Amino acid sequence: MTIPHILVLVSALVSIAGASAYIRDTLAGRTKPNRVSWSMWALAPLIGTAAALSAHADIWATTRIFLSGFLPLLVFSASFLNKQSFWKLTTFDLLCGVCSVLALIVWGVVDSPRLAILLAALGDGFAALPTIVKAWKYPETETGLTYVASFVSVVLIIPSIPKWDIANSAFQIYLLIANTLLLIAVYRKRILFWRRAASTIIHHS
Repeated sequence: MTIPHILVLVSALVSIAGASAYIRDTLAGRTKPNRVSWSMWALAPLIGTAAALSAHADIWATTRIFLSGFLPLLVFSASFLNKQSFWKLTTFDLLCGVCSVLALIVWGVVDSPRLAILLAALGDGFAALPTIVKAWKYPETETGLTYVASFVSVVLIIPSIPKWDIANSAFQIYLLIANTLLLIAVYRKRILFWRRAASTIIHHS
């Protein structure tokens, strides 16, 4: 087994750990998943997986895309098991969901594997917007550890990309950007708090 393959496996384990934490908090009612985001996060990568395989993308890199769809499917399912984990959807959420679905429908029309990967990433991005907005306003309804794990898992997978083309790298680049935005949304209040606390200590020292 090569180093890139080991990185893919480690990345998968990190992703599973992060998703497990989110599912645990969802079942406990501490985390409230946005069902538009998590359902589309499941659908788009799974379509991206099929497109990557049809474009003969590297199987190890494609495995990471598959997990980025399968794990959200588990989170989405868990959100129905505890009424306290329900997040009321807004018109904005539903519009993002519609845009996400439309992006995937266009994929079916164009019938181009490489364009499909880009459209899958676009659809996934529309799906991410409701959770980014929710995390920005109500970070306490999210499990930040999950996005830390997701970010780390994407970083780990980058060295294993055999060729920097659309089929192998486009979705990974998107995931890196999306997880960065989610981390900023979830942790911005804590970062500001600690910055103010540090400034106060320095000022009084």
